[in-house]
Amino acid sequence: MEFRKINDDITVSPQITAADLPGIAAAGYRSIICNRPDGEGADQQTFDEIDAAAREAGLVARYLPVVSGKVQDGDAEAFGTAMRELPGPVFAYCRTGTRSATLWSLSQSKALTPPQILAATKAAGYDMAGVVRRIVNGGKTPTDSGDAGFDVVVVGGGAAGIAVSASLKARKPDLEIAVLDPADIHYYQPGWTMVGGGIFEASTTARTMGSLIPKGVHWIKAAVAAFEPEKNAVILDGCRVVKYDRLIVCPGLKLDWGKVEGLVETLGKNGVTSNYRYDLAPYTWELVKGLRGGRALFTQPPMPIKCAGAPQKAMYLSGDHWFRTGILPRIDIQFMNAGGVLFGVKDYVPALMNYVSRYDATLNFFHNLIAVDGATKTATFAVNKPDTEPATVEVEFDMMHVCPPQTAPDFIQVSPLADAAGWVDVDQSTLRHKTYDNVWSLGDVMNAPNAKTAAAARMQAPIVAENVAADIDGLSPHAVYNGYGSCPLTVERGKIVLAEFGYGGALLPSFPKWLIDGTKPTRAAWLLKEQILPPVYWKAMLRGKEWMAKPEKVSAS
Repeated sequence: MEFRKINDDITVSPQITAADLPGIAAAGYRSIICNRPDGEGADQQTFDEIDAAAREAGLVARYLPVVSGKVQDGDAEAFGTAMRELPGPVFAYCRTGTRSATLWSLSQSKALTPPQILAATKAAGYDMAGVVRRIVNGGKTPTDSGDAGFDVVVVGGGAAGIAVSASLKARKPDLEIAVLDPADIHYYQPGWTMVGGGIFEASTTARTMGSLIPKGVHWIKAAVAAFEPEKNAVILDGCRVVKYDRLIVCPGLKLDWGKVEGLVETLGKNGVTSNYRYDLAPYTWELVKGLRGGRALFTQPPMPIKCAGAPQKAMYLSGDHWFRTGILPRIDIQFMNAGGVLFGVKDYVPALMNYVSRYDATLNFFHNLIAVDGATKTATFAVNKPDTEPATVEVEFDMMHVCPPQTAPDFIQVSPLADAAGWVDVDQSTLRHKTYDNVWSLGDVMNAPNAKTAAAARMQAPIVAENVAADIDGLSPHAVYNGYGSCPLTVERGKIVLAEFGYGGALLPSFPKWLIDGTKPTRAAWLLKEQILPPVYWKAMLRGKEWMAKPEKVSAS
């Protein structure tokens, strides 16, 4: 928790937790304003959790969510109104504090001069020069010139962003590269399934962002607000402008918790959990260990989602624990899948079905979670089976693992870079943007028809780096992505079905069959997941060492 005081009336801060509220109250603050929408980050507590802790601490809390980089004049007016209505002093927060500082600055545009706004926010650690430019330009941020400029700008500091930065820096050491990301912490998200299964500790999946940014690469700790590709410009939170020669877009996707009615309010309690959030994966393991009987639901939303096997991985590891402890006969496992198949590549289905039978799990296809009532432990599903009338069903549960609906981030969906569905529009072979020749994309945010997995990003990063380097040298892109993705399906503790496949479901095994037969559960694949892949991620992929990921070249023209 940080106290970044602007004046006696308002202090802003990066993301807080419920545990911070007593300290905020003890420091003399009387009100809280949350400017961050729920579901923006995998480590973020919901406003309801903050609000409950605030009331317990004697504070008044107000929810004024603003999408990163989308601060409108009406938002600033609402912030000013809240400042007048709420008992002061007020403590406002968002992901980094920038949105809150921006809202305050805009709300004071008629009461204070630009120098006064700049001085107050600078003292709190925020550069509002771009916001002041917006004020004096009648609400528009000019992009003809920038606050900074780089040879390559990488949007996103997740697995894809850091890996491609490291791979590109290895090829072109003299390039000026900047990574744009507001997060303090970088997560090894493939490990969260193992946390939910009691195998990994959550803390082993997190490292500071600063420790992972490749040497010689600039880190701009800010969120992206908008793209102006015609002017080679990215607009950041706070209305700052970064110019580029080439742009690589890989901010990941958005977990849309709010799309399921009642879900946000009950996450982390009432037996509702998800391995898709850092702070909830340990709760999954608590629920699994504590369940002594009843019904356990595992949900999967419509595609696309990151790691399409993750919802059933949670089911298998839970079922395995109940099987080993003798509890399984008393537990009714139900897999609620919005799609019509267990897994999209048929070669792996027979092995998976053996475990569905082992854990006596019921498969419910075309069942999409639309609402949750945590108090009554009831889930509502929209059922849309082929050739039948749409219906809704209510299912009671004792434990429910939820995979949330997923979309491209808002600032991507509304950008010129997006296709009609909201994803970055790329050539599926070269990963170059279809319209803007100096823009590239990889990871979960782009629209190539591959599985959205960390293994896919591991393969894509060298391909994008190779093609960007070729473009800088005046050559055509010559490295080709074959759609490779991998999903290590943890079917029991100690065995994994290692699904590796590319475009069209073509099998793309990395190992000879005598070592790992991906269509069967093996101990070797488990050792790969548990002991080998985490070091490969931290020490190779994020450092530009392309072990088992050398890009295939088709032409040097």
